[in-house]
Amino acid sequence: MKGFRRLVPVAEAVRALRSRITHRISAVEEVLLLDGLGRVCGEDIRAPVDSPPFDRSALDGYAVIAEDTFGASQTNPIQLEVAGESRVGVDPRRLPRVSRGQAIEIMTGAPMPPGANAVIPLEKARRVGGSIEVYDQVHPSQNVSKKGEDYSRGDLVLGRGWIIKPWHVGALASLGIAAIKALRKPRAAIISTGGELVELGQPLEPGRVYNSTKPMLEALLKAYGEDPLDLGVVGDSEKAVFEKIREGLRVADMVVVTGGTSVGALDLVPEAVSKLCDFMVHGLAIRPGKPTGFATSNGKPIFMLSGFPVAALIGFTILIPPALEEMLGCRFDPLPRIRGTLARRVASPPGIRSYVRVRVYRGGSGEVFVEPLRTTGSGVLSTLTRGNGLLTIPEEVEGYDEGDEVEVELLSQIYEGVHPGS
Repeated sequence: MKGFRRLVPVAEAVRALRSRITHRISAVEEVLLLDGLGRVCGEDIRAPVDSPPFDRSALDGYAVIAEDTFGASQTNPIQLEVAGESRVGVDPRRLPRVSRGQAIEIMTGAPMPPGANAVIPLEKARRVGGSIEVYDQVHPSQNVSKKGEDYSRGDLVLGRGWIIKPWHVGALASLGIAAIKALRKPRAAIISTGGELVELGQPLEPGRVYNSTKPMLEALLKAYGEDPLDLGVVGDSEKAVFEKIREGLRVADMVVVTGGTSVGALDLVPEAVSKLCDFMVHGLAIRPGKPTGFATSNGKPIFMLSGFPVAALIGFTILIPPALEEMLGCRFDPLPRIRGTLARRVASPPGIRSYVRVRVYRGGSGEVFVEPLRTTGSGVLSTLTRGNGLLTIPEEVEGYDEGDEVEVELLSQIYEGVHPGS
């Protein structure tokens, strides 16, 4: 058994990680618009046309010459002749021209007829036979959505490195764009270590446990748009671990190793990694997950995560998104945050950043409470399934008292009252 040479603060570790990753993913592939959702855009996309492609009405009413309505009021209505109608989908070139003293009945989204420059809302006019009485005045361009108001031809709609969101899909569809270029999905080789692990679908023998950390990490990687490559379970052999990591570096953009990362006699991963890397950090000033580490080999990252699922989740959250941002040239959305009242005191060792699993719930009067579930027990997955947030206690803070207002990262929805799984 041996100790850690030094526990590295989170901020220092992340800075070092970002600076050491030189491997970049630049290859692009063309995908259908919907298939690009959640991917990283691989090109600058500019509007090929104006959107909307013509002036159109912003509401139901009557297209008019604005100057004809000046002075109109409830007590002084102005009468205009109805000279036709404009419906959604009609060819603007087939619409009659509006002359002074005339109006065209128009629907929301329908093209503006030539000559008209404003729209009177339906409720501000009254139909009287072949005419309308106008009870309010409008100014030029009022209630009109102008050609190119959304995007003008040449406007940047989606930039390289942007993560494609549903509203981007809508914007691109409005411009008639059916396919886009996205960066290739990053590949992450996942290796589990430990002779006690049993893969799903295999019989569980006495003294062994199911491998739950690897499936969880695969799910996390997929959530970040990666293609996980399962390289299986490696036993307690430094040579086998070394060979498997080397294989991962050959076939993937990053390697994620779980288990065997601490300082015990069977924790062989750091020694194997040290023979493959040009830089390594082993041991973070965090709880849980102190044995977490990373290294780089020719600019590719190797992550050493705990074999315990909660500690592995914390290590993943700290290290892997920043690494992906460097490789893809993107920025991920932060988790939503909420402030609430701490329901119970929680302590943290000095100099250590603690990640406390919490239950965030709303009381009967609408106030938000934060209930700590556990600060230790890095293998207790139920604290994640029963909880819905993470409270981070910074290195310079030794804990929070009951009643303190704290800020929490939400992992799922806020519970109404005490969650029944508690």
